[in-house]
Amino acid sequence: MNFDLSEEQQMLVDSIGKFLKNDYDFEVRRKLAKSELGFSRDNWKTYAELGWLSVPFSADNGGFGGSTVDLMLMHEQFGKAMVVEPLIPTLILGGRLIELLGSAQQKETLLSAVIQGELQLALASNERIARNNPAIVGTTATAAGSDYVLNGEKIVVLNGAAADKLLVTARTSGAVDAADGISVFLVDANAPGIERTGYATVDGLRAADIRFTHVKVSAANLLGTAGAALEAVETVLDEATLALCAEAVGAMDVMYKTTVEYCKTRKQFGTPIGKFQVLQFRMVDMFIAHEQSKSMIYMAALRALEGRDAARKAISAAKVQIGKSSRKVGQEAIQLHGGMGMTDELNVGYYFKRVTAFDALFGNVDFHLERYTQVA
Repeated sequence: MNFDLSEEQQMLVDSIGKFLKNDYDFEVRRKLAKSELGFSRDNWKTYAELGWLSVPFSADNGGFGGSTVDLMLMHEQFGKAMVVEPLIPTLILGGRLIELLGSAQQKETLLSAVIQGELQLALASNERIARNNPAIVGTTATAAGSDYVLNGEKIVVLNGAAADKLLVTARTSGAVDAADGISVFLVDANAPGIERTGYATVDGLRAADIRFTHVKVSAANLLGTAGAALEAVETVLDEATLALCAEAVGAMDVMYKTTVEYCKTRKQFGTPIGKFQVLQFRMVDMFIAHEQSKSMIYMAALRALEGRDAARKAISAAKVQIGKSSRKVGQEAIQLHGGMGMTDELNVGYYFKRVTAFDALFGNVDFHLERYTQVA
């Protein structure tokens, strides 16, 4: 199998790598994460100008027409710098869901604004009772004339505090755990009856818990057919998981290389600790864990081109492997750096927090191991 990148893919990787090297070092990232907004709107506009915001969308909708392989390559680079801008929430969870479910007019209006960097989105799907299962939806949407009325609560909504529009999953019919009866509504984030509680996550990103109390939504803001949105929601969650796995692989790459360099310079008893054989074995284990994870994410990105069932199984396999490997690499990086690994000035601790949060997002190792066994 040919793993060489196309000219367009190499240009994408090079452009992202150049920007991150010149304009997005660790200190810049740390300041952005601690800012009031949590990311840079100027950077977001730059991403739009460079065309990165168009990658996941088809050419018919004004996008680059990127495949899952392009998505994987892009987010692997972003993972190396722990980029804090809400790329996954806006482009994949929000934008791709609009592309899958939206009408021609909705796609033309909304995706154009996303690609130009003028619209921030967030998918409000997870609930306390759901435990990352998108088919469990307790939030309700009750028909009221030409409108719907939303009631319920969503938790850990990525980019939920900064988003201009929310894509809300709500039950229009059926039991709380029924596959049928789930709809998606496009809601103004500042609409009456919406209460957003934003907070920083452990890895320096931003999320929000959102309560909907008698929120009126026009039927024109229903995406797709009422009660038939689950498959599209599962698809974008899988694509987001793939992108997140790629970011974890990028983060692991930095962690193990940083650790190797540190062990070459840190001396104990007058000798670089990298010369101690027992530590060499541990660094080799870090290298192997990263390489295994990289192979898994390439496999998942390629299998995703074969169809939904192949994608789901491969992505769950990648999430399990990368969840285990990222924890292994992160723990070794902290331990081999000693006390330095826990300081605020060193990037290793931040990478460890990032990969720790990675395992919990979109289903942890146990969740995806179970799903892997259930998918044909």
